[in-house]
Parts: sequence; C-alpha cells; structure tokens
Amino acid sequence: MADYLFTSESVSEGHPDKVCDRISDAVVDLFLATDPQARVACETLVTTNLIVLAGEVRGPAPLVDKDGGVDAARIEETARAAVKDIGYEQDGFHWKSAQVQVYLHGQSPDIAQGVDAAGNKDEGAGDQGLMFGYACRETEALMPAPIYYSHAILRSLAEARHSGAEPGLGPDSKSQVTLRYVGGKPVGAASIVVSTQHADELDQDQVREIVRPHVVNVLPEGWMCDEENFYVNPTGRFVIGGPDGDAGLTGRKIIVDTYGGAAPHGGGAFSGKDPTKVDRSAAYAARYLAKNVVAAELADWCTIQLAYAIGVSQPLSVYVDTGGTAQVDDNKLSGALQELMDLSPRGIREHLGLNRPIYARTAAYGHFGRDPDPDGGFSWERTDLADDLRAAINGG
Repeated sequence: MADYLFTSESVSEGHPDKVCDRISDAVVDLFLATDPQARVACETLVTTNLIVLAGEVRGPAPLVDKDGGVDAARIEETARAAVKDIGYEQDGFHWKSAQVQVYLHGQSPDIAQGVDAAGNKDEGAGDQGLMFGYACRETEALMPAPIYYSHAILRSLAEARHSGAEPGLGPDSKSQVTLRYVGGKPVGAASIVVSTQHADELDQDQVREIVRPHVVNVLPEGWMCDEENFYVNPTGRFVIGGPDGDAGLTGRKIIVDTYGGAAPHGGGAFSGKDPTKVDRSAAYAARYLAKNVVAAELADWCTIQLAYAIGVSQPLSVYVDTGGTAQVDDNKLSGALQELMDLSPRGIREHLGLNRPIYARTAAYGHFGRDPDPDGGFSWERTDLADDLRAAINGG
C-alpha cells in the first residue's frame, strides 16, 4: 500500500520490563569492566520490592571471590544502583529497601566447549538463531519514523523528570505513535498515545498539559494530531506504576528495542547478554551493515538477515533485501558486505569494539537510531563503511 497508517510503541526506562533490561545490562557491564572476555547471560525479574537475578556467567572470578572479583554483593550493589538511577524511591519499589536475590551460576561446560576457540577451530556462535538489521530514509537516524518519535517523546519526558523540571512525573511511561503515510512516506501523526506515571495530586488535565510540549516539540512541525486523537493516560489515573504495579522480566520488549514492527525480528532479546551471544552482536552487525547500505545511497531501505549455528563461526546465510530500491543486485550487495566485514562472532566484536562496558545505556529508548558515543557505545550506528561499500560496488 502507498497510503496507510502505521503504529509503533515505546516504553520508558521505568517500565517494569525495562527496569529488568537495565539491571541485566548493568550486570553485563560490571563483568566486562572487570574482564573484557567475561561471559554473561543474566535474566532479571522484578515485582513489588523484589529483584531476582538468575543466569550463567564465566569469569572474571568465582562469584564468591571478594578480592577484586565479581561477588554476589557487587551484583546486588549494581542492581540497586541501576534502580536508583532510574528514579524509583516509592513505597512499593525502592532502590534501597527492595529485596535482591542473586542466583547466577557458572556457564555450562557443554556450551563453553562449542563456543570457545580451540586448536584450529575459531570461536563459534553461542547459539543457533537468526538476526535482522534494518535501515531506511524516513529519519536522519535512518530509522522508521513511528518508533523513532515514540522513543523521542519518552526520552524528552525522562529528561524533564531527571532534571527536576517536571517533579510530578514518575519513572514508568509508555508512548504510541500512529503516523499517516502518503505515497509510502510519513507525513504526520494520526494519533498519539502517552501514558505516564504521575504524582497523586495531579489530575488528568494537568498531566495532559505536562505531556503536550514533549510531543509537539519532538514531532516535525505540522505533524501533531488533532486534539481528539491525542490520548494522555486514557485510564484517567496512573499513580501506582513500575514493578509495584506490574511484574517485569528481561527481554520482553524486543520490538521496542529494534524497529517498532517496521522490520522483522529474529526473536532473540539483547539485554543481559555479553557480545559473544550473536542474538545481540549479530543484530548489531546487521543494523550496522543495513545502515551503511542506505548511508552509501545504494538503496532507499535495506533489510539484512544473518543466521548462525551453535559452535559454528561463520554465518550460515547472509540475506539482503532492498525491495527493488537498490542500484545493484541484492546478491552483489550481500557479497560486498561479507568481503568488508568478518561476520564471525569474534570478527563482529572486534570490528565494532563490543568487549567493553557499554550496554546499560542501550536498555531503554532503543538499541538503534542513537548517536555513537566517544567511548565506543552504539558503535553499530557508525556509517564509516559507506565509502568502502560504495567503492566495492562501483569498482566490482
């Protein structure tokens, strides 16, 4: 269809599932800061004044090591710090008083023997699976517009809350943006939904006016929907929120984390996993390659799929789809991309510099469409491959 409506949603750092993603990624960062080769698969559950962590780790030291290693006390401290940074100091969920239970244990040796490099065998993928990357021209970040603006609304609200400009806002919030497309391009919002936790003394009209500028100022000029399609806290009240209002789990917001439904998702979550896990690192690589294809002006949009088998180094397939918008055959693009980047787990980590503590910041407001950080965070958002890719295509 050329003319249609498309909707994407986002959830804030204070959403129960995102609290879990943040804690799990903070634990990943804790281990990688101590040992860049550490292996981590950390899952978190939160509910009323309870935080439970479980999963598998390897290195930098046994969990009982109290002399510079990563013991249960440091993991608990890390979880509490993450919750404090989000801003939870409520009776039903407080960074200081919540109970924290740590059930992390050693990685299975059966997994380790398939993943580790040995002799002439390179390091293999940590699991089977398929990962997707996507990029398009709808925004400057080369992201689909609905998810991009859904994230931007919540980030604006969070910045106002953290700065103290809007002390009546709570950490838990959600947004949903429905855009109208004409001729396949977004032209304005058909409806906007924002639900945000708030202080008890604020009524619905007051919350609506607090939220309004954080929508109007984020959307392009003239894109705001009409008043009857601007929904703020449709239930009428949102005082009890976060893990006290709803239990949360790591990895339940995978579409929020990627492209808001505008592109496929392989199924694997990102948060809580170190970069040897291709669920995470290969999804980052696929986004990196797709973004560079579009940045090189070789296509208007690009979807890339990578597939792996546990213990096997190279991907089983590299699929490129540009929907007929590319200047060259998609198979030629696939070949050029594989020449320019080693897509083994080790090759991805080295190319993108992933073995460092850069993951807690990814846990909310999307893993894609962000600006690369000077310390290597969001390195998969760089477009430094575009010139080489263009040259490979034009010279081939």
